[in-house]
Amino acid sequence: MRFLVITLAPTLLENSAYYSYAPYVKEMNLWFSHVDQVTIISPTSYEKKLLKAPFDRKDIDVISIPAISFGTITAIFKSIIAIPIIVFRLFKAMQQADHIHLRCPATIALIASVVQLFFPSKKKTVKYAGNWSPKAKQPISYKLQKWIVGNEFLTRNMQVLVYGNWPNQSKNIKSFFTATYRDDDVPTIKTPIFENPITILFVGSLSPGKRPLYVLEWAKACLDQDLDIHLDIYGEGQERELLEKYLTSHKLHTKVILHGNQPTEVVQQAYKNAHFLILPSKSEGWPKVIAEAMFWGVIPLVTPISCVPWMVGEGTRGVLLDMDVSKDVSAFAKALKDKKQLEKMAVNGQQWSHQYTLDTFENSIKELL
Repeated sequence: MRFLVITLAPTLLENSAYYSYAPYVKEMNLWFSHVDQVTIISPTSYEKKLLKAPFDRKDIDVISIPAISFGTITAIFKSIIAIPIIVFRLFKAMQQADHIHLRCPATIALIASVVQLFFPSKKKTVKYAGNWSPKAKQPISYKLQKWIVGNEFLTRNMQVLVYGNWPNQSKNIKSFFTATYRDDDVPTIKTPIFENPITILFVGSLSPGKRPLYVLEWAKACLDQDLDIHLDIYGEGQERELLEKYLTSHKLHTKVILHGNQPTEVVQQAYKNAHFLILPSKSEGWPKVIAEAMFWGVIPLVTPISCVPWMVGEGTRGVLLDMDVSKDVSAFAKALKDKKQLEKMAVNGQQWSHQYTLDTFENSIKELL
């Protein structure tokens, strides 16, 4: 099988090996292990810092295309010139492929979603890594590519992999997931003991989209109400300095620790020792840290965005935040008083998360191919 991947993620040649964004590489290695030939169409340069990893396969054929954007007049002009080149390379590669795989949402994926209309008999999959919710506020380009790939009259022979279960969808929309652990990693289900201090985690980038400052404001309000909590923050990002200033000004260093980026093993041990995970994100696709936390019996405190309410069982496996500090602290304090209910939530979360392993994920990929 000649497998074609079209993605915005850059494919970078270093030391005779191809690298790209690490979580994407981890997933694509599973796809690539079940096909004969691999071609990737993507940009081949990237100016910003990238968490990268090498592909397992060495025989990847890479077709370079320019990255396009419409943020400035200069970028718009360059993109208009680049689009015909991109269309030509997409068309030629799709002609030669047996299976076309689009990584959405992205501007390049939008162009590819139009070009694939000329190949109705080709087998195709789309991995939509963003928010598939029909109610989500998104750019027009995102809505357009969602409409194209989800329209069974226009788009033929395609399965669209989305996060979460959504009502009133076309038949080619398939609920999908992302996994971290293997079947062999699944632990015995445990019933946590909620003794003080209550340990809480934040795992993610220290960026405005993840709202780590809200986490500190929430933690301070909890401490002000004499809740015995300890908060461990794992991750790095542009708001690190802002968080450090907040900790200093409010004298929270004994109760809140900024650990920075840590190896997977360290974060996994933190999950095993924690009671709650807090993640007040503005936007998500499939937030892996929520599934990872529940895998080890940690209860998520999360915003009701994308497929997150479905992941936490509409409140049966986690607590949905209002993004109002006073309300969220009151709800948390109330939850802590009902230990039996918390134990039930933790067990429900483990039972749900243990279904979504890399082995199950790989078997699903085999079926798609």
